[in-house]
Amino acid sequence: MIRVLLAEDQGMMRSALALLLDLEEDLEIVAQVADGGSALAAALQSEPDVAVLDIEMPGRSGLDVAADLRRELPSCKVLIVTTFGRPGYLRRAMEAGASGFLVKDGPIENLVDAIRRVLAGEQVVDPALAAAALSVGPNPLTDRERDVLTAAADGSTVADIATRLHLSESTVRNYLSSAIGKTGARNRIEAVGTARHNGWL
Repeated sequence: MIRVLLAEDQGMMRSALALLLDLEEDLEIVAQVADGGSALAAALQSEPDVAVLDIEMPGRSGLDVAADLRRELPSCKVLIVTTFGRPGYLRRAMEAGASGFLVKDGPIENLVDAIRRVLAGEQVVDPALAAAALSVGPNPLTDRERDVLTAAADGSTVADIATRLHLSESTVRNYLSSAIGKTGARNRIEAVGTARHNGWL
């Protein structure tokens, strides 16, 4: 039996996936969690062969959990399944140690096949997303530029961002200016939008 952990914050989606996967003779759902913060503890307790993770969850993102699992439970393969087919997410997922990346609008058969294939040591990536990731290229933003853009996303002032990130206001302005330039945006709102669309934040 292939032991599977499901981490998905939408209850109906999680229940439906668990039900459909449990119909397969060689799959067993050994843990289900609704947030990223619970995923690592559940994995350490249930020791799944494959963890199926959503990206955007409360607590910790699926990308964070993938990195946690690589460090704490390296025997567990990670498969990211998300609504957000963003090229930057794919790149970050692979860097975090994920073995597969699928978007949720595919048939359940694709997920079942991907679970079996990642356990067999293959990498499974949505083909359209792989092509998009290659065309977009790597994330041009530094960690600090990402931090500042993320902090700017809620409309915070430069002073607010500086206080929150323990930086000077001039440093925040420099990071914002650099991020705006690298994303080809006209202002920080556009820069946040472009970075989110590409999965860089």
